Amino acid sequence: MRRVYAVGVAAALCLAVSGTLATAVPAQASAPRPPGNCTATACHFDVPPGTYDVKVLLGGEGAARTAIGGESRRALLPETATAAGERVARSFTVNVRTPEGEPTGPDGTPGLDLTIGGSAPALADIKITPARHARQIFLVGDSTVCDQPGDPYSGWGQQLPQYLRKGLSVANYADSGESTVSYLADARLWGTVRPLIRPGDLVLVQLAHNDKTTDGATYRANLEALVAGVRERGGKPVLVTPIVRRWFNADGTLNNGTALLVNGLGVDHPAVVRSVAAAEDVPLIDLTAKTKALVESLGVEGSKSLYLSDEKRDNTHTSTHGATVYAGLVRDELLALRLLPKGAVRAP
Repeated sequence: MRRVYAVGVAAALCLAVSGTLATAVPAQASAPRPPGNCTATACHFDVPPGTYDVKVLLGGEGAARTAIGGESRRALLPETATAAGERVARSFTVNVRTPEGEPTGPDGTPGLDLTIGGSAPALADIKITPARHARQIFLVGDSTVCDQPGDPYSGWGQQLPQYLRKGLSVANYADSGESTVSYLADARLWGTVRPLIRPGDLVLVQLAHNDKTTDGATYRANLEALVAGVRERGGKPVLVTPIVRRWFNADGTLNNGTALLVNGLGVDHPAVVRSVAAAEDVPLIDLTAKTKALVESLGVEGSKSLYLSDEKRDNTHTSTHGATVYAGLVRDELLALRLLPKGAVRAP
């Protein structure tokens, strides 16, 4: 029997009333206490690690705009508008694991935690069921991809789930500070991810930022080892070139080794990734080219909002806005490469 974890809530639950969120109350006082519960801004479900389908009913007496996040600051459902009195159902699939964020980080809170946000949030009902046929999208990467634990940082993998519909779950095993060398060597990383891969799962690999002392032959061999490991499990590897660093030349271009990830040994990381993808017949998302074009088009000032240039003087790591934009680029490429059907993703 399929278990259902449901929180039935009155129409007033989590509604925005004169700009203030109402207190969550059960739909019926006599109803059995559910295994999880909601407040005005969050829900918690005492479920074991696994993959779960979440169905929410959005809307209230007034016009509302509701977004859903969860676990380690993941964006799970983009802000959705509802008219006064309107109810809109939305569904998504979420990965619950320990640790819930970065694989080498703290365990986090057991169970499934969701946050209710948006400019005028209104959640009318929510149901959680174990996912039966979810397809996983595993992410292997570094700090530019990972579930960053705190503001103002965000990795693009943290923002990717909001673009996916029910039946697709992002399992983000990217981790800060990792290179191809360290990722392969750590049992908490590749040693954990590889056994979880099932036939048909996608595995996106973006590792380069921390391969600063990795020679070209080793970097190439490590990428080939990751590709082989995914294929041995029946998964589909996808190689991703690294996002650019926001490092401008005087002429407003990013045509330099710092911006385009050429390490101190002269290893051109994006070029090696492209070469391995071609040689191994692996789908390639050229995120270096995509982000370079975008950053250059925005210019020195306009591109600051994508990174933490003002907040942290950091031109490598992205803001929530930048991570969301870059996650959109990944979504677009997954569609263009026909790795996902159009109906599986949400429109921008």
